[in-house]
Amino acid sequence: MKIKRDTVVKPLPSAGLIKKHEKFWRLTLPESFLEFIKENNGVEVEEATFECNNRGYALERFLCIVDDIENHPKGIYDIDVVFSQIGERLTDNEDLLGAEVLPIASVFAGDFVCLDFRTDKNNPSVCIWSHEESGEFEPVTYNVADNFTEFLNGLYEPK
Repeated sequence: MKIKRDTVVKPLPSAGLIKKHEKFWRLTLPESFLEFIKENNGVEVEEATFECNNRGYALERFLCIVDDIENHPKGIYDIDVVFSQIGERLTDNEDLLGAEVLPIASVFAGDFVCLDFRTDKNNPSVCIWSHEESGEFEPVTYNVADNFTEFLNGLYEPK
Protein backbone atom coordinates (compact mmCIF):
# COMPACT_ATOMS: atom_id res chain seq x y z
CA MET A 1 0.00 0.00 0.00
CA LYS A 2 1.29 3.42 -0.92
CA ILE A 3 0.19 6.22 1.38
CA LYS A 4 -0.04 9.74 -0.02
CA ARG A 5 1.71 11.47 2.90
CA ASP A 6 0.59 14.93 1.83
CA THR A 7 -3.08 13.93 2.27
CA VAL A 8 -2.96 13.25 6.03
CA VAL A 9 -5.83 15.22 7.59
CA LYS A 10 -4.55 17.67 10.18
CA PRO A 11 -4.75 18.30 12.99
CA LEU A 12 -4.23 14.71 14.00
CA PRO A 13 -6.87 13.53 16.47
CA SER A 14 -6.03 13.98 20.14
CA ALA A 15 -6.57 11.25 22.71
CA GLY A 16 -9.42 13.32 24.13
CA LEU A 17 -11.17 13.64 20.77
CA ILE A 18 -10.82 9.91 20.16
CA LYS A 19 -12.26 9.11 23.62
CA LYS A 20 -15.19 11.45 22.91
CA HIS A 21 -15.97 9.54 19.72
CA GLU A 22 -15.54 6.15 21.38
CA LYS A 23 -18.02 7.22 24.05
CA PHE A 24 -20.53 8.28 21.39
CA TRP A 25 -20.05 5.02 19.47
CA ARG A 26 -20.10 3.03 22.74
CA LEU A 27 -17.03 1.04 21.80
CA THR A 28 -13.27 1.00 22.20
CA LEU A 29 -11.17 1.21 19.06
CA PRO A 30 -8.44 -1.43 18.78
CA GLU A 31 -4.91 -0.25 19.54
CA SER A 32 -3.67 -1.14 16.05
CA PHE A 33 -6.26 1.16 14.46
CA LEU A 34 -5.55 3.94 16.99
CA GLU A 35 -1.83 3.82 16.19
CA PHE A 36 -2.66 4.02 12.48
CA ILE A 37 -5.12 6.90 12.66
CA LYS A 38 -2.90 8.96 14.98
CA GLU A 39 -0.35 9.10 12.14
CA ASN A 40 -2.50 8.58 9.04
CA ASN A 41 -5.77 10.38 9.81
CA GLY A 42 -7.93 10.33 6.67
CA VAL A 43 -5.02 9.52 4.40
CA GLU A 44 -5.51 8.76 0.71
CA VAL A 45 -3.85 5.66 -0.68
CA GLU A 46 -2.84 4.58 -4.12
CA GLU A 47 -2.49 1.11 -5.51
CA ALA A 48 -3.96 -0.59 -2.46
CA THR A 49 -6.28 -3.46 -3.21
CA PHE A 50 -7.64 -6.52 -1.47
CA GLU A 51 -9.80 -9.49 -2.31
CA CYS A 52 -12.94 -10.56 -0.55
CA ASN A 53 -15.87 -12.74 -1.53
CA ASN A 54 -14.22 -13.58 -4.88
CA ARG A 55 -14.05 -9.91 -5.79
CA GLY A 56 -11.28 -7.33 -5.91
CA TYR A 57 -11.63 -3.99 -4.10
CA ALA A 58 -9.59 -0.81 -4.57
CA LEU A 59 -9.09 1.13 -1.37
CA GLU A 60 -9.38 4.90 -1.93
CA ARG A 61 -8.85 6.52 1.44
CA PHE A 62 -9.11 5.99 5.16
CA LEU A 63 -11.69 8.04 6.99
CA CYS A 64 -10.64 10.62 9.56
CA ILE A 65 -11.58 11.99 12.93
CA VAL A 66 -11.80 15.79 13.01
CA ASP A 67 -13.06 18.10 15.72
CA ASP A 68 -14.99 20.66 13.69
CA ILE A 69 -16.55 18.71 10.84
CA GLU A 70 -18.66 21.58 9.56
CA ASN A 71 -15.70 23.90 9.03
CA HIS A 72 -12.99 21.41 8.15
CA PRO A 73 -12.33 21.03 4.40
CA LYS A 74 -12.11 17.23 4.84
CA GLY A 75 -15.11 17.02 7.19
CA ILE A 76 -17.06 14.94 4.68
CA TYR A 77 -14.53 12.14 5.27
CA ASP A 78 -15.04 12.12 9.03
CA ILE A 79 -16.07 8.73 10.43
CA ASP A 80 -19.07 10.30 12.20
CA VAL A 81 -20.26 12.00 9.01
CA VAL A 82 -20.14 8.76 7.03
CA PHE A 83 -21.64 6.82 9.93
CA SER A 84 -24.56 9.27 10.18
CA GLN A 85 -25.25 8.87 6.45
CA ILE A 86 -25.33 5.07 6.40
CA GLY A 87 -25.83 4.10 10.07
CA GLU A 88 -29.28 2.57 9.61
CA ARG A 89 -27.83 0.35 6.89
CA LEU A 90 -24.95 -0.85 9.13
CA THR A 91 -27.08 -2.65 11.71
CA ASP A 92 -30.12 -4.87 11.93
CA ASN A 93 -30.89 -3.62 15.45
CA GLU A 94 -33.34 -0.69 15.35
CA ASP A 95 -32.79 -0.07 19.07
CA LEU A 96 -28.99 0.04 18.92
CA LEU A 97 -27.33 2.95 20.68
CA GLY A 98 -23.82 3.57 19.40
CA ALA A 99 -22.20 1.47 16.71
CA GLU A 100 -21.37 -2.15 16.11
CA VAL A 101 -20.08 -1.80 12.52
CA LEU A 102 -17.95 1.31 12.09
CA PRO A 103 -16.78 2.58 8.67
CA ILE A 104 -13.05 3.34 8.55
CA ALA A 105 -12.16 3.49 4.85
CA SER A 106 -13.83 4.00 1.49
CA VAL A 107 -13.37 1.76 -1.48
CA PHE A 108 -14.04 2.43 -5.13
CA ALA A 109 -17.76 2.39 -6.07
CA GLY A 110 -19.29 3.30 -2.70
CA ASP A 111 -18.59 0.40 -0.35
CA PHE A 112 -16.78 0.86 2.98
CA VAL A 113 -14.23 -1.07 4.96
CA CYS A 114 -15.53 -1.34 8.53
CA LEU A 115 -14.46 -2.48 11.95
CA ASP A 116 -17.00 -5.14 12.92
CA PHE A 117 -17.63 -5.36 16.67
CA ARG A 118 -20.67 -7.66 16.44
CA THR A 119 -18.81 -10.85 17.36
CA ASP A 120 -16.12 -9.47 19.66
CA LYS A 121 -16.40 -6.03 21.29
CA ASN A 122 -12.71 -6.12 22.27
CA ASN A 123 -11.19 -7.39 19.05
CA PRO A 124 -13.21 -6.32 16.02
CA SER A 125 -12.78 -8.03 12.71
CA VAL A 126 -12.61 -6.09 9.46
CA CYS A 127 -15.40 -6.39 6.91
CA ILE A 128 -16.51 -4.82 3.68
CA TRP A 129 -19.98 -3.28 3.77
CA SER A 130 -21.85 -3.55 0.49
CA HIS A 131 -23.89 -0.43 -0.21
CA GLU A 132 -25.73 -2.00 -3.15
CA GLU A 133 -26.83 -5.10 -1.24
CA SER A 134 -27.64 -3.42 2.10
CA GLY A 135 -30.98 -1.97 3.05
CA GLU A 136 -32.27 -0.10 6.07
CA PHE A 137 -31.63 -2.40 9.04
CA GLU A 138 -30.48 -5.07 6.59
CA PRO A 139 -26.69 -4.79 6.37
CA VAL A 140 -24.72 -7.01 4.04
CA THR A 141 -21.08 -7.43 5.02
CA TYR A 142 -18.27 -9.77 4.08
CA ASN A 143 -15.42 -10.61 6.39
CA VAL A 144 -12.03 -9.43 5.11
CA ALA A 145 -9.67 -10.00 8.04
CA ASP A 146 -9.69 -11.10 11.67
CA ASN A 147 -8.29 -7.74 12.81
CA PHE A 148 -7.01 -4.39 11.55
CA THR A 149 -3.35 -5.42 11.46
CA GLU A 150 -4.20 -8.45 9.35
CA PHE A 151 -6.20 -6.19 7.03
CA LEU A 152 -3.26 -3.80 6.54
CA ASN A 153 -0.89 -6.70 5.95
CA GLY A 154 -3.26 -8.15 3.35
CA LEU A 155 -3.33 -5.03 1.17
CA TYR A 156 -1.32 -5.32 -1.98
CA GLU A 157 -0.40 -3.24 -4.99
CA PRO A 158 -1.86 -4.45 -8.29
CA LYS A 159 0.56 -5.68 -10.92
